[in-house]
Amino acid sequence: MMEKKIIMSLVTIVAALMLSACTGNTNKKESQQEMQTNEMAEKDMEGMDHSEMNPSSNELPEGLKEAENPKFGVGTKAIIHADHMKGMDGAEATIVGAYDTIVYTISYAPTNGGNRVTNHKWVIQEEIEGAGSEPFEPGTQVIINANHMEGMEGVTAKIDSAEETTVYVVDYTSTNGEKIKNHKWLTESELSSP
Repeated sequence: MMEKKIIMSLVTIVAALMLSACTGNTNKKESQQEMQTNEMAEKDMEGMDHSEMNPSSNELPEGLKEAENPKFGVGTKAIIHADHMKGMDGAEATIVGAYDTIVYTISYAPTNGGNRVTNHKWVIQEEIEGAGSEPFEPGTQVIINANHMEGMEGVTAKIDSAEETTVYVVDYTSTNGEKIKNHKWLTESELSSP
């Protein structure tokens, strides 16, 4: 009788351990799936994976005109209210340049085979092949002459939106400590006085 109780106790313990191991694996799988979903959502951010941005080029496109009376003059400080890159939102920036132009959000398939990018901010008039002085209408297909991100140079993109405004080139230290030089582009609405 005692042997049966011991055997039953052992069977119960083994069964409980097996059930908890299965539950642990399920929870672990669900947790991993949730983490992957969160990472994809962060990476996607309206289709924008900015981890491959090339923010530090100091080359400006030909024909770009300096702003005559920008809200933020060269050398002044401003607070960034945009999340083009991690650690950008809330960072203090130094204005490097201010230019009057037309800015666009665009969607395109990168030439390097990456995921389709939607509503990329920003490409300016002077970075579009064959652009004149008139803005492109949303839906227009254009060729991009900019390398803000890997796989962008030379792509055919669709214009999502257009706005005539002042754009800025800035230097800033991200909220995670990374020093970024010559970030292109921020619009006036994405900056405020410190």
